Amino acid sequence: MPLTNQLSLPIVETFHSVQGEGAWMGASAFFIRLAGCDVGCPWCDTKISWNVKKHPQVAIADLVNQAVNAKPAIVVITGGEPLMHDLTELTQQLKAKGLRVHLETSGAYPFSGKFDWVTFSPKQFKHPHISIYEQVSELKVVIKEDSDLLWAEQNAANISPQSLKYLQAEWSTESSRNLVMEYVLGHQDWRVSIQTHKLLGVR
Repeated sequence: MPLTNQLSLPIVETFHSVQGEGAWMGASAFFIRLAGCDVGCPWCDTKISWNVKKHPQVAIADLVNQAVNAKPAIVVITGGEPLMHDLTELTQQLKAKGLRVHLETSGAYPFSGKFDWVTFSPKQFKHPHISIYEQVSELKVVIKEDSDLLWAEQNAANISPQSLKYLQAEWSTESSRNLVMEYVLGHQDWRVSIQTHKLLGVR
């Protein structure tokens, strides 16, 4: 069941920056970071988002106004794990304003909302819900060790052949960079994902 009603959502932060990863890297993006996540990735760089009770409810109408005023190329709904919430109303209102709406999710909960682009980053700590696979625009798998490469291929087998596929080295594990490079060099259907926002020192 969704954690929130259709009028407001628990928000960690909203901000205007550039998309740091994937096919839309470098695009002007307004980020809406929702609170709440129980996936439990040990390397998560937004653990502040995990406890939904620590963050205020913000009216969907206010979130939409913020996004409109930012005039971004894309609006990115992220988290936390955004699919813990019903995203139908938020995405409908954003799209009614002519905005392009993107989602970043682990897919751990049933899919909701209407999106122009879906970035799917599955985690072994909480397996994806089956409803995510037909929605995927790009697959991004964080790689820390060899077993993560198998996990990446298992999920890739369930998405459209037209979906983009990225491997991203776990930021704090130096050996993961070699794993990713070697795998991509030997598998032409995969790409290296780089977190350029960290290199630029921006959010």
